[in-house]
Amino acid sequence: MEPNLLIFSIIALIFSVIIHEVAHGWAANSLGDPTAKLAGRLTLNPIPHIDLWGTIIIPGLMIFSGTGLIFGWAKPVPYNPYNLRNQRWGEAAVAIAGVATNFFLAILFGLLARYAYASGAVAFGDLAAVVVLVNLSLGIFNLFPFPPLDGYTFLRSILPYKSAMAFRGFEERVMRGGFLTLIVFLFVFSYFLVKPFTALMLYIFRLIVGV
Repeated sequence: MEPNLLIFSIIALIFSVIIHEVAHGWAANSLGDPTAKLAGRLTLNPIPHIDLWGTIIIPGLMIFSGTGLIFGWAKPVPYNPYNLRNQRWGEAAVAIAGVATNFFLAILFGLLARYAYASGAVAFGDLAAVVVLVNLSLGIFNLFPFPPLDGYTFLRSILPYKSAMAFRGFEERVMRGGFLTLIVFLFVFSYFLVKPFTALMLYIFRLIVGV
């Protein structure tokens, strides 16, 4: 990847993970929980959202390593599920809001890329295509059913009470593992899941962008 596209990839990733988190906060606020709003997190200003490892270091290493994988995270937007008006489905809606936003951005910029390539504006098409790749990567990755990813939260939220409590217990044990658990998960993902993940991401990318 050309240096200018590398730099743009980092910028696109930072703002995509921020928009992902803001979408969680916006969904929670619209469903009755103002925690994120009161904490000043319903903003696109990157400063309150940036996580040193998840927003800068790990994404940068992945982009410059040339692995083709682009993902990261921002500081989670706080919310209180007990404030949500719909206690049965509210948390599931909040969980899926970030992923849905990433897929929406992927489709939107995919259409822009298609138009740009068809019009001969290749440089703009390449930039739009980077945004598509970034958001597809974020959206698909966050669907993995492993805590604290959105896919796990969504699955836990739609399960019957007893099963949901078992999932919550596992989630708490994983979270207690902290950074070590993250390293183990990324190791397992890199060795066993990266190929099907990349294949799926590129397949959807070609469907959207048409290249």
